[in-house]
Amino acid sequence: MSKNLNELRVEIDAIDKKLLGVLNQRAALANEVGEIKRAEGSLVFRPEREAQVIQNLQTANKGPLKNTNVATLWREIMSACRALEAPQRVAYLGPAGTYSEQAALQFFGSTIEHVPCANFDEVFQAAASGRADYGVVPVENNTEGVVPRSLDLLLNSPLHIVGETSFLIRHHLLRLQPSMEDIEVVLAHPQALAQCHGWLSLHLPKAERRAVSSNAEGARLAAGNTGWAGIASERAAGEFGLHIAAHAIQDDAFNRTRFAVICLPQTLAAPQASGKDCVSLVVSVPNKPGAVHDILAPLKKHGVSMTRFESRPARSGQWEYFFYIDLQGHPSQPHVAAALQDLQTLCAFYKVLGTYPVSE
Repeated sequence: MSKNLNELRVEIDAIDKKLLGVLNQRAALANEVGEIKRAEGSLVFRPEREAQVIQNLQTANKGPLKNTNVATLWREIMSACRALEAPQRVAYLGPAGTYSEQAALQFFGSTIEHVPCANFDEVFQAAASGRADYGVVPVENNTEGVVPRSLDLLLNSPLHIVGETSFLIRHHLLRLQPSMEDIEVVLAHPQALAQCHGWLSLHLPKAERRAVSSNAEGARLAAGNTGWAGIASERAAGEFGLHIAAHAIQDDAFNRTRFAVICLPQTLAAPQASGKDCVSLVVSVPNKPGAVHDILAPLKKHGVSMTRFESRPARSGQWEYFFYIDLQGHPSQPHVAAALQDLQTLCAFYKVLGTYPVSE
């Protein structure tokens, strides 16, 4: 005989109490770990360890919870336990409600100290100066390509990449009124305006498109003018008291952005191997025929897969370029170490931007 609603709720309440007890046991153990780490002077945050915990749980998961939900739940559990040791101060492109803030919360969990910044340069400065422990910046979008300013800043910064996260971007048209009538100006970050170009041309062809520092800033400005609208997240709509006049206006239904987590090496050294890792580097080669082909040869020789290859002008006036490369693997693996060693000998400039666990 099937259970009625009240009986099911009683069982759920009982399980919730058990869960709370078990979670508090975990938190108590985390406190003990924190005391040992403080005595040893070791790090609180270990991204490779947290990645392994989630990977192991996803392998053991038999449902009905989806693996993505398992990852979300355990990130929050680990975030809450980590905060008992020391909450992380995380810088990101502000104000509240940006996708960068969402990326920070997705990677670190909700128990962080927020350090919203006016632009990407300030995010890097905050993490480099110690005002924040970590920074989170977008580096790549699957429709608009790389985020140039982030790559340029990584080139000369003392910060390195220790983690990444990515998610589908859903752009919404936000304004004080629920309709799309009489919109004079649409405000958003230049990348968001580009990602919604087709929709805007079709539905708001006469509206001015005005670039601002972030999508959340566009939403904030739209909250002060009935003729303006912003392109931003659902979170930004709630943050600034706006209606969603149109849902999911991005041209690509699978619009996805990848974010890098950055910090000083003394804050966190390169994470140890997690089993699913990436090495990001930037190189330049002598300006001679076949030079670009030559730097790919060590990767083939040692069986290392390349997942990204982007070029950026070196701004030397000599038509020279920097090449940003992502490789699968970890430098502790012999074949990866050998490929990196051979590659470095061929380069006029060589810098490892980071080694870190890859996001799912």
